[in-house]
Amino acid sequence: MTRGGLRLAILGSRGFPSTYGGYETLVRHLAPWLVHAGHDVTVYCRTRDQGRAEWITENVRCVASRGVDSNNLSTLSFGLTSATSAARRDFDAALVLNIANGFYLPWLRLHGIPCAVNTDGIEWEREKWSAMARAVFRLGAQMTARFANTLVADSRVIGDVWKARYHVDSVFIPYGAHVRNENRHTRLAPLHLKRDRYLLVVARLIPENNVELIVEAARGVCTPDRPLVVVGSANSESALERHLLERQHDGTVVWLGHVSDQELLAQLWAHCAIYLHGHSVGGTNPALLQALGAGAPTLALDTRFNREVVQLESHLFPHSAQALRARLRQLLDDADARQELRANGQEVVRTRYRWDDVCARYESVLTALSATRRRPT
Repeated sequence: MTRGGLRLAILGSRGFPSTYGGYETLVRHLAPWLVHAGHDVTVYCRTRDQGRAEWITENVRCVASRGVDSNNLSTLSFGLTSATSAARRDFDAALVLNIANGFYLPWLRLHGIPCAVNTDGIEWEREKWSAMARAVFRLGAQMTARFANTLVADSRVIGDVWKARYHVDSVFIPYGAHVRNENRHTRLAPLHLKRDRYLLVVARLIPENNVELIVEAARGVCTPDRPLVVVGSANSESALERHLLERQHDGTVVWLGHVSDQELLAQLWAHCAIYLHGHSVGGTNPALLQALGAGAPTLALDTRFNREVVQLESHLFPHSAQALRARLRQLLDDADARQELRANGQEVVRTRYRWDDVCARYESVLTALSATRRRPT
């Protein structure tokens, strides 16, 4: 192995390979990058591979953990069994995802494993969680602030939140994306979509992603020949899902549900007329970066998180369906403005959010942690 050949663990994601959410997108890129750099990488997963408890995929060791697969208990239960297993193995350092796993940091440290924790967004403010779940996240954040060896913030704004709330410093490492010029459009025809003739949203159907606001803004703008395409699903039964089904009948909305096909997503982003990003709670969002890298003309809700990424006012819209509707009409009539958004977005990714840079920063953090490791007595 090169560069010291560390034994590294990644805990807290759904597994590898997966691109379901932000954590999974990170692990999908980081784990094989670390292996290629000469390290031994183990990713804890929530499912088994053909019944196996341990297997190798793309030279990444995958270990299945047990847990209760429910909205409120999955993270805590899978995190408990993952941390218990990791504590028995001779890891030089661990990357822990999700602050709810902060409860298990003392156990890992007791067994001599230094941990970096990706804090992600502000989980205790997400409306999708119950009051009890938000309380658990707040307590998990307190445990993370106290017991993590290193905090990783995926945006500078998130780092400021942790500094103000818990008086702890963090290392800024965002998510990444690739700049792609996707000329293929073969996946659009089966969906009856034409290049540059549809609006696009890619988001889970939860309140803080403001899909309902976007759907309302698109009313009167979208037509059967220029529909709004919605990619995403809810975690449970949702009034918004029922509304999308109703809107499909007039042809102005095309709801695809959850899409894991990365080739289809790449083509949808590359050939949309406008991509709309309504996420309001979180740091650097992977879907936003992927859209920008793919050349999607992007409008993002004006939050401090999204503003940090896109920076230019031309990429932002206020929390108002009426204002967004007017902006959509203006952009759809101005091909030059949309082209400018495409170019700006790809430059953002090219200069500040390259996956190679992101992975190298994580390697640097984990290498520094491994040097502080103390063997358990």
